[in-house]
Amino acid sequence: MIFRKCLLAAALLTSAASASAQTVPDLGDQAVEWLQEFVQIDTINPPGNEYRAVEFYARIFEAAGIEYETAESAPGRGNIWARLPGGNEPGLILLQHTDVVPADREYWSFDPLSGNLSDGYIYGRGTRDMKGLGIAQLVAFLNLHASGEPLNRDVIFLATADEEAGGAFGVGWLIDNHPDIFDGAGILLNEGGGGSRSDGEIVFGVEVTQKVPVWLRLTAIDEPGHGSSPRTTSSMTRIVRALHTLIENPFPPRIIPPVEEYFAGMSLAQGPDWAEDYADIRRAVENPEFMQRLHERRPGHHSLTRDTCSMTRMESSNKINVVAPEAWAELDCRILPDKPAEQFVEELTALVEHTGVTVDVIMAFTPAISSTNSRLYEAIQNVTGELHPGSRVLPSVSTGFTDSHFTRDLGIISYGFNPLITDDGEHTGVHGNDERVPEAAFRRGVNDYDAVIRNVVYD
Repeated sequence: MIFRKCLLAAALLTSAASASAQTVPDLGDQAVEWLQEFVQIDTINPPGNEYRAVEFYARIFEAAGIEYETAESAPGRGNIWARLPGGNEPGLILLQHTDVVPADREYWSFDPLSGNLSDGYIYGRGTRDMKGLGIAQLVAFLNLHASGEPLNRDVIFLATADEEAGGAFGVGWLIDNHPDIFDGAGILLNEGGGGSRSDGEIVFGVEVTQKVPVWLRLTAIDEPGHGSSPRTTSSMTRIVRALHTLIENPFPPRIIPPVEEYFAGMSLAQGPDWAEDYADIRRAVENPEFMQRLHERRPGHHSLTRDTCSMTRMESSNKINVVAPEAWAELDCRILPDKPAEQFVEELTALVEHTGVTVDVIMAFTPAISSTNSRLYEAIQNVTGELHPGSRVLPSVSTGFTDSHFTRDLGIISYGFNPLITDDGEHTGVHGNDERVPEAAFRRGVNDYDAVIRNVVYD
Protein backbone atom coordinates (compact mmCIF):
# COMPACT_ATOMS: atom_id res chain seq x y z
CA MET A 1 0.00 0.00 0.00
CA ILE A 2 1.17 3.52 -0.78
CA PHE A 3 -0.01 6.45 1.34
CA ARG A 4 1.23 9.99 0.98
CA LYS A 5 0.32 13.62 1.54
CA CYS A 6 1.58 16.45 -0.63
CA LEU A 7 1.38 20.25 -0.57
CA LEU A 8 3.51 21.90 -3.20
CA ALA A 9 5.28 25.13 -2.31
CA ALA A 10 3.90 28.31 -3.84
CA ALA A 11 7.08 28.68 -5.86
CA LEU A 12 6.09 25.64 -7.91
CA LEU A 13 2.79 27.08 -9.08
CA THR A 14 2.93 27.21 -12.86
CA SER A 15 1.83 29.92 -15.21
CA ALA A 16 -0.81 27.51 -16.52
CA ALA A 17 -2.32 27.25 -13.05
CA SER A 18 -2.33 31.03 -12.74
CA ALA A 19 -4.05 31.31 -16.10
CA SER A 20 -6.66 28.79 -14.97
CA ALA A 21 -7.34 30.80 -11.83
CA GLN A 22 -7.89 33.90 -13.96
CA THR A 23 -10.48 32.13 -16.10
CA VAL A 24 -12.57 30.62 -13.30
CA PRO A 25 -15.94 31.33 -15.00
CA ASP A 26 -15.10 29.12 -17.99
CA LEU A 27 -12.47 26.38 -18.15
CA GLY A 28 -14.06 24.85 -21.23
CA ASP A 29 -10.92 24.67 -23.38
CA GLN A 30 -8.86 23.27 -20.52
CA ALA A 31 -11.61 20.76 -19.68
CA VAL A 32 -11.64 19.41 -23.24
CA GLU A 33 -7.85 19.04 -23.21
CA TRP A 34 -7.93 17.34 -19.82
CA LEU A 35 -10.63 14.91 -20.95
CA GLN A 36 -8.68 13.99 -24.09
CA GLU A 37 -5.57 13.39 -22.00
CA PHE A 38 -7.48 11.46 -19.32
CA VAL A 39 -9.04 9.12 -21.91
CA GLN A 40 -5.56 8.35 -23.24
CA ILE A 41 -4.53 7.07 -19.80
CA ASP A 42 -5.11 3.32 -19.77
CA THR A 43 -7.17 2.40 -16.70
CA ILE A 44 -9.06 -0.49 -18.28
CA ASN A 45 -10.35 -2.85 -15.59
CA PRO A 46 -9.16 -5.55 -15.45
CA PRO A 47 -6.44 -4.98 -14.42
CA GLY A 48 -7.22 -1.34 -13.55
CA ASN A 49 -3.84 0.36 -13.03
CA GLU A 50 -5.68 3.34 -11.58
CA TYR A 51 -2.40 4.65 -10.17
CA ARG A 52 -2.06 6.27 -13.61
CA ALA A 53 -5.19 8.33 -12.94
CA VAL A 54 -3.80 9.23 -9.52
CA GLU A 55 -0.66 10.57 -11.18
CA PHE A 56 -2.80 12.59 -13.61
CA TYR A 57 -4.81 14.25 -10.86
CA ALA A 58 -1.82 14.66 -8.55
CA ARG A 59 0.00 16.64 -11.22
CA ILE A 60 -2.96 19.01 -11.60
CA PHE A 61 -3.39 19.42 -7.83
CA GLU A 62 0.30 20.14 -7.39
CA ALA A 63 0.18 22.83 -10.06
CA ALA A 64 -2.76 24.44 -8.24
CA GLY A 65 -1.17 24.11 -4.79
CA ILE A 66 -3.89 21.78 -3.48
CA GLU A 67 -3.09 19.32 -0.71
CA TYR A 68 -4.04 15.76 -1.56
CA GLU A 69 -3.64 12.21 -0.31
CA THR A 70 -3.31 8.90 -2.11
CA ALA A 71 -3.46 5.23 -1.21
CA GLU A 72 -3.16 1.96 -3.08
CA SER A 73 -5.53 -0.80 -2.00
CA ALA A 74 -3.39 -3.30 -3.94
CA PRO A 75 -0.42 -2.87 -6.28
CA GLY A 76 -1.45 -0.38 -8.94
CA ARG A 77 -4.97 0.14 -7.57
CA GLY A 78 -4.67 3.83 -6.81
CA ASN A 79 -7.11 6.20 -5.07
CA ILE A 80 -6.75 9.95 -4.55
CA TRP A 81 -8.65 12.52 -2.52
CA ALA A 82 -8.41 16.18 -1.54
CA ARG A 83 -10.42 18.36 0.83
CA LEU A 84 -11.26 22.05 0.76
CA PRO A 85 -12.21 23.06 4.31
CA GLY A 86 -15.37 25.02 4.93
CA GLY A 87 -18.06 25.77 7.50
CA ASN A 88 -20.22 23.52 9.62
CA GLU A 89 -22.76 22.36 7.05
CA PRO A 90 -22.57 18.63 6.15
CA GLY A 91 -19.66 18.07 3.78
CA LEU A 92 -20.08 17.50 0.04
CA ILE A 93 -18.21 14.64 -1.66
CA LEU A 94 -17.57 14.71 -5.41
CA LEU A 95 -17.12 11.00 -6.13
CA GLN A 96 -15.85 9.44 -9.34
CA HIS A 97 -14.29 6.18 -10.44
CA THR A 98 -11.27 6.25 -12.72
CA ASP A 99 -11.40 2.71 -14.11
CA VAL A 100 -13.14 1.93 -17.40
CA VAL A 101 -14.43 -1.24 -19.06
CA PRO A 102 -12.52 -2.99 -21.87
CA ALA A 103 -12.96 -2.00 -25.53
CA ASP A 104 -12.31 -3.93 -28.74
CA ARG A 105 -10.46 -1.81 -31.31
CA GLU A 106 -11.86 -3.93 -34.16
CA TYR A 107 -15.33 -2.47 -33.66
CA TRP A 108 -14.38 1.16 -33.06
CA SER A 109 -13.98 4.00 -35.57
CA PHE A 110 -11.03 5.30 -33.55
CA ASP A 111 -8.54 3.89 -31.07
CA PRO A 112 -10.63 3.48 -27.89
CA LEU A 113 -7.93 5.30 -25.90
CA SER A 114 -7.30 8.04 -28.45
CA GLY A 115 -9.40 10.86 -26.99
CA ASN A 116 -9.85 11.83 -30.62
CA LEU A 117 -11.83 15.02 -31.38
CA SER A 118 -13.69 14.56 -34.67
CA ASP A 119 -16.89 15.96 -36.17
CA GLY A 120 -17.77 17.70 -32.93
CA TYR A 121 -17.34 14.61 -30.72
CA ILE A 122 -14.71 13.54 -28.22
CA TYR A 123 -14.20 9.79 -28.69
CA GLY A 124 -12.81 7.28 -26.26
CA ARG A 125 -13.52 4.78 -23.54
CA GLY A 126 -14.60 6.71 -20.47
CA THR A 127 -15.82 9.89 -22.15
CA ARG A 128 -19.26 9.02 -20.76
CA ASP A 129 -18.46 6.50 -18.04
CA MET A 130 -17.11 8.39 -16.27
CA LYS A 131 -13.99 10.36 -17.07
CA GLY A 132 -16.01 13.17 -18.61
CA LEU A 133 -17.96 13.75 -15.41
CA GLY A 134 -14.73 13.33 -13.48
CA ILE A 135 -13.25 16.29 -15.33
CA ALA A 136 -16.37 18.35 -14.59
CA GLN A 137 -15.83 17.57 -10.90
CA LEU A 138 -12.18 18.56 -11.20
CA VAL A 139 -13.05 21.92 -12.78
CA ALA A 140 -15.63 22.70 -10.10
CA PHE A 141 -13.17 21.74 -7.35
CA LEU A 142 -10.36 23.86 -8.82
CA ASN A 143 -12.71 26.82 -9.23
CA LEU A 144 -13.69 26.69 -5.57
CA HIS A 145 -10.02 26.60 -4.59
CA ALA A 146 -9.07 29.43 -6.94
CA SER A 147 -11.91 31.70 -5.85
CA GLY A 148 -10.69 31.90 -2.26
CA GLU A 149 -14.25 32.52 -1.10
CA PRO A 150 -15.29 30.93 2.22
CA LEU A 151 -17.29 27.73 1.85
CA ASN A 152 -20.25 26.77 4.02
CA ARG A 153 -19.08 23.14 4.13
CA ASP A 154 -16.07 20.95 3.37
CA VAL A 155 -15.83 19.80 -0.23
CA ILE A 156 -14.05 16.49 -0.84
CA PHE A 157 -12.77 15.41 -4.26
CA LEU A 158 -12.56 11.61 -4.33
CA ALA A 159 -11.36 9.57 -7.34
CA THR A 160 -11.33 5.84 -6.78
CA ALA A 161 -10.46 2.50 -8.31
CA ASP A 162 -12.42 -0.57 -9.29
CA GLU A 163 -16.05 0.60 -9.57
CA GLU A 164 -16.52 -1.37 -12.78
CA ALA A 165 -15.75 -4.59 -10.88
CA GLY A 166 -17.69 -3.79 -7.72
CA GLY A 167 -15.52 -1.25 -5.88
CA ALA A 168 -13.72 -3.64 -3.51
CA PHE A 169 -10.38 -1.95 -4.28
CA GLY A 170 -11.91 1.53 -4.29
CA VAL A 171 -14.67 3.01 -2.16
CA GLY A 172 -15.28 -0.22 -0.27
CA TRP A 173 -11.62 -0.43 0.72
CA LEU A 174 -11.39 3.27 1.59
CA ILE A 175 -14.37 3.07 3.94
CA ASP A 176 -12.58 0.32 5.87
CA ASN A 177 -9.06 1.74 5.74
CA HIS A 178 -9.47 5.53 5.48
CA PRO A 179 -12.84 6.33 7.07
CA ASP A 180 -11.65 9.88 7.81
CA ILE A 181 -12.35 10.73 4.15
CA PHE A 182 -16.06 10.47 4.89
CA ASP A 183 -16.03 12.23 8.27
CA GLY A 184 -18.61 14.99 8.39
CA ALA A 185 -19.94 14.29 4.89
CA GLY A 186 -23.69 14.46 4.45
CA ILE A 187 -24.23 14.81 0.72
CA LEU A 188 -22.55 13.32 -2.34
CA LEU A 189 -22.59 13.63 -6.13
CA ASN A 190 -21.67 10.67 -8.31
CA GLU A 191 -22.56 9.23 -11.70
CA GLY A 192 -25.94 7.70 -12.47
CA GLY A 193 -28.28 10.47 -13.64
CA GLY A 194 -28.27 12.96 -16.48
CA GLY A 195 -30.14 15.20 -18.86
CA SER A 196 -32.20 14.00 -21.80
CA ARG A 197 -33.91 16.00 -24.53
CA SER A 198 -36.92 14.73 -26.48
CA ASP A 199 -39.03 16.90 -28.79
CA GLY A 200 -37.35 19.96 -27.35
CA GLU A 201 -38.17 19.13 -23.72
CA ILE A 202 -35.31 18.62 -21.28
CA VAL A 203 -35.61 16.31 -18.28
CA PHE A 204 -32.81 15.94 -15.75
CA GLY A 205 -32.82 12.63 -13.91
CA VAL A 206 -31.26 12.51 -10.45
CA GLU A 207 -30.49 8.95 -9.42
CA VAL A 208 -31.68 8.44 -5.84
CA THR A 209 -31.53 4.65 -5.75
CA GLN A 210 -30.51 1.73 -7.92
CA LYS A 211 -31.38 -1.83 -8.56
CA VAL A 212 -29.30 -4.01 -6.28
CA PRO A 213 -26.82 -6.34 -8.00
CA VAL A 214 -27.03 -9.97 -6.90
CA TRP A 215 -24.52 -12.05 -8.86
CA LEU A 216 -25.12 -15.79 -8.63
CA ARG A 217 -23.48 -19.03 -9.73
CA LEU A 218 -25.56 -22.11 -10.44
CA THR A 219 -23.63 -25.36 -10.13
CA ALA A 220 -24.70 -28.88 -11.12
CA ILE A 221 -22.89 -32.17 -10.47
CA ASP A 222 -23.92 -35.44 -12.13
CA GLU A 223 -22.51 -38.67 -13.57
CA PRO A 224 -19.83 -38.08 -16.23
CA GLY A 225 -19.53 -40.18 -19.33
CA HIS A 226 -18.97 -40.49 -23.07
CA GLY A 227 -20.81 -38.10 -25.36
CA SER A 228 -21.99 -41.00 -27.50
CA SER A 229 -24.17 -42.40 -24.70
CA PRO A 230 -26.37 -39.66 -23.20
CA ARG A 231 -27.89 -40.31 -19.79
CA THR A 232 -31.29 -39.13 -18.65
CA THR A 233 -29.62 -36.32 -16.72
CA SER A 234 -26.20 -34.68 -16.74
CA SER A 235 -24.54 -31.69 -15.15
CA MET A 236 -25.19 -29.69 -18.30
CA THR A 237 -28.84 -30.66 -18.73
CA ARG A 238 -29.49 -29.73 -15.10
CA ILE A 239 -28.02 -26.27 -15.72
CA VAL A 240 -30.03 -25.90 -18.95
CA ARG A 241 -33.25 -26.88 -17.18
CA ALA A 242 -32.57 -24.38 -14.40
CA LEU A 243 -31.96 -21.59 -16.91
CA HIS A 244 -35.04 -22.57 -18.89
CA THR A 245 -37.07 -22.40 -15.69
CA LEU A 246 -35.88 -18.83 -15.12
CA ILE A 247 -36.72 -17.85 -18.71
CA GLU A 248 -40.21 -19.30 -18.47
CA ASN A 249 -40.93 -17.80 -15.05
CA PRO A 250 -40.00 -14.10 -15.07
CA PHE A 251 -40.23 -12.37 -11.73
CA PRO A 252 -43.60 -10.64 -11.27
CA PRO A 253 -43.73 -6.88 -11.84
CA ARG A 254 -43.95 -4.53 -8.87
CA ILE A 255 -43.68 -0.77 -8.70
CA ILE A 256 -41.76 0.93 -5.90
CA PRO A 257 -42.47 4.61 -5.10
CA PRO A 258 -39.35 6.12 -6.78
CA VAL A 259 -40.14 4.20 -9.98
CA GLU A 260 -43.77 5.31 -9.88
CA GLU A 261 -42.70 8.93 -9.46
CA TYR A 262 -40.22 8.62 -12.31
CA PHE A 263 -42.75 7.14 -14.75
CA ALA A 264 -45.34 9.74 -13.78
CA GLY A 265 -42.87 12.53 -14.51
CA MET A 266 -41.80 10.95 -17.78
CA SER A 267 -45.43 10.62 -18.89
CA LEU A 268 -45.59 14.38 -19.46
CA ALA A 269 -43.06 14.05 -22.27
CA GLN A 270 -44.54 10.92 -23.89
CA GLY A 271 -46.62 10.59 -27.02
CA PRO A 272 -50.10 9.02 -27.06
CA ASP A 273 -48.68 5.48 -27.31
CA TRP A 274 -47.06 5.72 -23.88
CA ALA A 275 -48.37 8.70 -21.88
CA GLU A 276 -51.46 7.12 -20.33
CA ASP A 277 -49.65 3.97 -19.26
CA TYR A 278 -46.66 5.86 -17.86
CA ALA A 279 -48.99 8.13 -15.87
CA ASP A 280 -50.46 5.08 -14.11
CA ILE A 281 -47.64 2.56 -14.26
CA ARG A 282 -49.03 0.48 -11.37
CA ARG A 283 -52.08 -0.30 -13.50
CA ALA A 284 -50.11 -0.63 -16.73
CA VAL A 285 -47.80 -3.40 -15.50
CA GLU A 286 -50.80 -5.63 -14.95
CA ASN A 287 -51.36 -5.63 -18.74
CA PRO A 288 -49.22 -8.35 -20.40
CA GLU A 289 -49.43 -6.61 -23.79
CA PHE A 290 -48.01 -3.39 -22.34
CA MET A 291 -45.23 -5.28 -20.57
CA GLN A 292 -44.29 -7.08 -23.79
CA ARG A 293 -44.20 -3.81 -25.72
CA LEU A 294 -42.17 -2.12 -22.98
CA HIS A 295 -39.70 -5.01 -22.92
CA GLU A 296 -39.22 -5.02 -26.68
CA ARG A 297 -39.02 -1.28 -27.26
CA ARG A 298 -37.74 0.16 -23.97
CA PRO A 299 -35.82 -2.55 -22.11
CA GLY A 300 -34.24 -0.04 -19.72
CA HIS A 301 -37.65 1.13 -18.52
CA HIS A 302 -38.92 -2.45 -18.42
CA SER A 303 -36.07 -3.36 -16.07
CA LEU A 304 -37.36 -0.81 -13.55
CA THR A 305 -40.62 -2.73 -13.16
CA ARG A 306 -39.32 -6.06 -11.83
CA ASP A 307 -36.36 -8.06 -10.60
CA THR A 308 -34.30 -9.40 -13.50
CA CYS A 309 -31.56 -11.93 -14.23
CA SER A 310 -29.29 -11.93 -17.26
CA MET A 311 -27.55 -15.19 -18.12
CA THR A 312 -24.00 -14.13 -18.87
CA ARG A 313 -21.62 -17.09 -18.45
CA MET A 314 -21.73 -20.89 -18.74
CA GLU A 315 -19.17 -23.69 -18.77
CA SER A 316 -19.03 -27.46 -18.67
CA SER A 317 -16.85 -29.95 -20.51
CA ASN A 318 -13.54 -28.98 -22.07
CA LYS A 319 -13.92 -31.67 -24.76
CA ILE A 320 -16.80 -32.16 -27.18
CA ASN A 321 -17.17 -35.91 -26.61
CA VAL A 322 -16.99 -35.84 -22.81
CA VAL A 323 -20.03 -35.39 -20.56
CA ALA A 324 -18.48 -33.46 -17.68
CA PRO A 325 -19.17 -34.22 -14.03
CA GLU A 326 -19.74 -30.52 -13.30
CA ALA A 327 -21.33 -27.57 -15.11
CA TRP A 328 -22.00 -24.03 -14.02
CA ALA A 329 -23.70 -20.85 -15.16
CA GLU A 330 -23.53 -17.31 -13.81
CA LEU A 331 -26.37 -14.84 -13.52
CA ASP A 332 -26.25 -11.06 -13.30
CA CYS A 333 -29.42 -10.41 -11.31
CA ARG A 334 -30.63 -6.93 -10.39
CA ILE A 335 -33.38 -6.54 -7.82
CA LEU A 336 -35.51 -3.58 -6.85
CA PRO A 337 -34.31 -1.97 -3.59
CA ASP A 338 -37.40 -2.77 -1.52
CA LYS A 339 -36.29 -6.14 -0.15
CA PRO A 340 -33.04 -7.75 1.03
CA ALA A 341 -30.91 -9.78 -1.34
CA GLU A 342 -31.22 -12.80 0.96
CA GLN A 343 -34.96 -12.97 0.30
CA PHE A 344 -34.43 -12.83 -3.45
CA VAL A 345 -31.84 -15.61 -3.33
CA GLU A 346 -34.21 -17.79 -1.32
CA GLU A 347 -36.98 -17.22 -3.88
CA LEU A 348 -34.74 -18.03 -6.84
CA THR A 349 -33.29 -21.11 -5.13
CA ALA A 350 -36.77 -22.46 -4.51
CA LEU A 351 -37.71 -21.84 -8.14
CA VAL A 352 -34.87 -23.98 -9.54
CA GLU A 353 -34.66 -26.53 -6.73
CA HIS A 354 -36.31 -29.27 -8.82
CA THR A 355 -33.38 -29.22 -11.29
CA GLY A 356 -30.82 -30.29 -8.69
CA VAL A 357 -28.56 -27.24 -9.01
CA THR A 358 -27.01 -25.35 -6.11
CA VAL A 359 -27.06 -21.56 -5.91
CA ASP A 360 -24.12 -19.58 -4.54
CA VAL A 361 -23.87 -15.82 -4.10
CA ILE A 362 -20.87 -14.22 -5.80
CA MET A 363 -21.74 -10.66 -4.81
CA ALA A 364 -24.74 -8.88 -3.33
CA PHE A 365 -25.19 -5.32 -2.10
CA THR A 366 -27.65 -3.82 0.35
CA PRO A 367 -30.57 -1.66 -0.84
CA ALA A 368 -30.88 2.03 0.06
CA ILE A 369 -32.79 5.08 -1.18
CA SER A 370 -31.66 8.70 -0.79
CA SER A 371 -34.19 11.35 0.17
CA THR A 372 -34.80 14.28 -2.17
CA ASN A 373 -35.24 16.56 0.82
CA SER A 374 -31.81 18.18 0.74
CA ARG A 375 -30.02 21.41 -0.12
CA LEU A 376 -28.22 19.54 -2.91
CA TYR A 377 -31.39 18.34 -4.65
CA GLU A 378 -32.86 21.82 -4.33
CA ALA A 379 -29.71 23.28 -5.90
CA ILE A 380 -29.99 20.92 -8.87
CA GLN A 381 -33.60 22.01 -9.37
CA ASN A 382 -32.83 25.71 -9.02
CA VAL A 383 -29.76 25.79 -11.26
CA THR A 384 -31.09 23.62 -14.07
CA GLY A 385 -34.37 25.53 -14.00
CA GLU A 386 -32.53 28.82 -14.40
CA LEU A 387 -30.02 27.66 -17.01
CA HIS A 388 -32.53 25.56 -18.99
CA PRO A 389 -35.91 27.29 -18.70
CA GLY A 390 -38.82 24.88 -18.91
CA SER A 391 -36.72 21.84 -17.98
CA ARG A 392 -37.80 19.43 -15.25
CA VAL A 393 -35.95 17.44 -12.59
CA LEU A 394 -37.07 13.92 -11.69
CA PRO A 395 -35.76 11.44 -9.12
CA SER A 396 -34.73 8.32 -11.00
CA VAL A 397 -33.79 4.71 -10.39
CA SER A 398 -30.71 3.24 -12.07
CA THR A 399 -30.80 -0.27 -13.50
CA GLY A 400 -27.03 -0.46 -13.04
CA PHE A 401 -25.06 -0.01 -9.83
CA THR A 402 -22.54 2.61 -8.79
CA ASP A 403 -20.36 3.21 -5.76
CA SER A 404 -23.22 5.23 -4.24
CA HIS A 405 -24.48 2.07 -2.59
CA PHE A 406 -21.43 2.19 -0.31
CA THR A 407 -22.02 5.78 0.75
CA ARG A 408 -25.77 5.33 1.20
CA ASP A 409 -24.93 2.59 3.66
CA LEU A 410 -22.98 5.26 5.60
CA GLY A 411 -26.07 7.45 5.76
CA ILE A 412 -24.75 9.95 3.21
CA ILE A 413 -27.42 11.34 0.85
CA SER A 414 -26.00 10.28 -2.49
CA TYR A 415 -27.20 11.36 -5.93
CA GLY A 416 -26.20 10.37 -9.41
CA PHE A 417 -26.23 13.53 -11.50
CA ASN A 418 -24.58 14.83 -14.64
CA PRO A 419 -26.02 17.95 -16.33
CA LEU A 420 -24.76 16.74 -19.71
CA ILE A 421 -27.80 16.68 -22.04
CA THR A 422 -28.24 13.75 -24.42
CA ASP A 423 -30.71 13.94 -27.29
CA ASP A 424 -33.26 11.17 -27.64
CA GLY A 425 -31.78 8.37 -29.75
CA GLU A 426 -28.24 9.78 -29.63
CA HIS A 427 -25.46 7.20 -29.69
CA THR A 428 -23.40 7.26 -26.49
CA GLY A 429 -21.39 4.03 -26.67
CA VAL A 430 -21.44 3.50 -22.90
CA HIS A 431 -19.89 0.05 -22.33
CA GLY A 432 -20.17 -0.40 -26.11
CA ASN A 433 -18.46 0.72 -29.31
CA ASP A 434 -17.48 4.29 -30.22
CA GLU A 435 -18.15 5.77 -26.79
CA ARG A 436 -18.29 9.51 -27.32
CA VAL A 437 -19.57 12.83 -26.03
CA PRO A 438 -20.45 15.96 -28.06
CA GLU A 439 -17.83 18.61 -27.40
CA ALA A 440 -20.37 21.44 -27.16
CA ALA A 441 -22.61 19.51 -24.76
CA PHE A 442 -19.59 18.55 -22.65
CA ARG A 443 -18.46 22.17 -22.39
CA ARG A 444 -21.95 23.25 -21.37
CA GLY A 445 -22.20 20.42 -18.87
CA VAL A 446 -18.91 21.39 -17.21
CA ASN A 447 -20.14 24.94 -16.65
CA ASP A 448 -23.58 23.80 -15.48
CA TYR A 449 -22.01 21.36 -13.01
CA ASP A 450 -19.84 24.15 -11.62
CA ALA A 451 -22.96 26.28 -11.13
CA VAL A 452 -24.69 23.53 -9.15
CA ILE A 453 -21.70 23.10 -6.85
CA ARG A 454 -21.46 26.85 -6.24
CA ASN A 455 -25.15 26.96 -5.35
CA VAL A 456 -24.55 24.33 -2.64
CA VAL A 457 -21.35 25.61 -1.03
CA TYR A 458 -21.89 29.37 -0.92
CA ASP A 459 -24.46 30.96 1.41
